[in-house]
Amino acid sequence: MNWIQIGRLDDIPRQGSRVINTASGEIALFRSVDDQVFALSNRCPHKGGPLAQGIVHGKRVTCPLHSWVIDLESGSAVAPDVGCAQRYEVRVAHDVLFLEAEAGVCKA
Repeated sequence: MNWIQIGRLDDIPRQGSRVINTASGEIALFRSVDDQVFALSNRCPHKGGPLAQGIVHGKRVTCPLHSWVIDLESGSAVAPDVGCAQRYEVRVAHDVLFLEAEAGVCKA
């Protein structure tokens, strides 16, 4: 695995998000209320809306364009919608964030 350092936990507000630019494009980082961090492509599977501008609730984010709900753990759209955003593995070590450079498999 190819882990890259991308920042600190405090860079992302609880129940909020931040965007980083990588060779793969924009990646949205999300932080849950219990400090779990998730990383998805910053494009909604529906119409490509910016997921980082959506509302984070629990372990889900609602796209700001058409209100699709995306599960942060899997990247999958929540039923009845179908589709998924590419997911990336994130590690937190001593409040430092590391991102796996390769996207995970997208399972719609």
